[in-house]
Amino acid sequence: MDVERTPGRRGRVAQGPAEDTGPVTAFARRLWELKRAAGDPSYDRMRDELGALASKSALSAAARGKHLPSWETTWEFVRVLAVGVLGQDETAVRLDWRGCWEQAREPSEAVEEVAEPGPSRGRWAAYGLAAAVAIVLVVALALLFGGAFSAEEPAAAGDVSEFVADVTVPDGTAVPAGSRFVKTWELRNAGSVGWIGRYLVRSGSFGSPGECRTPARVPIPYTAPGEHVRISVDVQAPPAAGHCQVYWKMADSEGHLLLPDARAVFFSVRIVP
Repeated sequence: MDVERTPGRRGRVAQGPAEDTGPVTAFARRLWELKRAAGDPSYDRMRDELGALASKSALSAAARGKHLPSWETTWEFVRVLAVGVLGQDETAVRLDWRGCWEQAREPSEAVEEVAEPGPSRGRWAAYGLAAAVAIVLVVALALLFGGAFSAEEPAAAGDVSEFVADVTVPDGTAVPAGSRFVKTWELRNAGSVGWIGRYLVRSGSFGSPGECRTPARVPIPYTAPGEHVRISVDVQAPPAAGHCQVYWKMADSEGHLLLPDARAVFFSVRIVP
C-alpha cells in the first residue's frame, strides 16, 4: 500500500491502493496516479476548493481499492482533477473513465452471480429482461456517441492555436455572488491558416452550488498567422457562494470544432458572498 504525506499537510496520512491485485485495485491505482499527476491535492481541497461533490471519506476510499466506488463518486474524483486541474477534455475523460469503471465492475458482479443459489424461472426471466435492456442501451449509446465524435474532423494541416495569457480574472479570483465580470484570454495563431469566421464555444462547465452564466459562443476577430488576438466573454456569477469553471473550444459558425485535440481554454473563479 502506498502511504504518503505531502510536506506541510496536516491530518491523517493519505493511503493508496492495497497491495493485492485485481480489477478494483488496478482501478484505484489509476485514481491514485491521477491524483499525483494533478499535484496530489488533499481530499479536503478536492472537495472544498476544487468542487468535488462527494464526501472526503468517499474520495479517500475510492483510491484505496478495497471496494469499487460508485460511478458518481468516481466521476467527481476524476472531474475535478483530470478536467479541472489538468484541463483535459471533459467528454473524452468521461468516456474513458466510464469504460474503465465498467470493466472493474464486471468481474465482481460475475462472482456474485455464481455464488448465488440456482435462480428460479422468474429470476431467469428477470435476467433475460435486464440483458435485453442492456443491449438496447449499448446500441443507443454507440449511436449517440458515435455520431457525436464522427462530426469532429482532425485539425487542418497548419491550423494551430497557442494560449498566451489570462488577460483578466486569473484563475482562483474571488468574485461576488450574482456579480458580472468580463473574462479575456489572449491566444496566438501559431499556424499557417488564417482564422476567419471563428468562435469560442462553451464546451463544458461545472460549479457548486450553481454554474456561471455566459453566452453559448463568442466571436474571434480575424487573426492572421503569427498574430495575437484577445477574446472576451461576459459572465454572470451564480447567486450563492461556491465556485464555477467553464471551458471553451474553437469552432466554426456551424459549431464544428476546428481544433478538437487542442486543450480548451477556461476560467475558474471562487464565488464569495
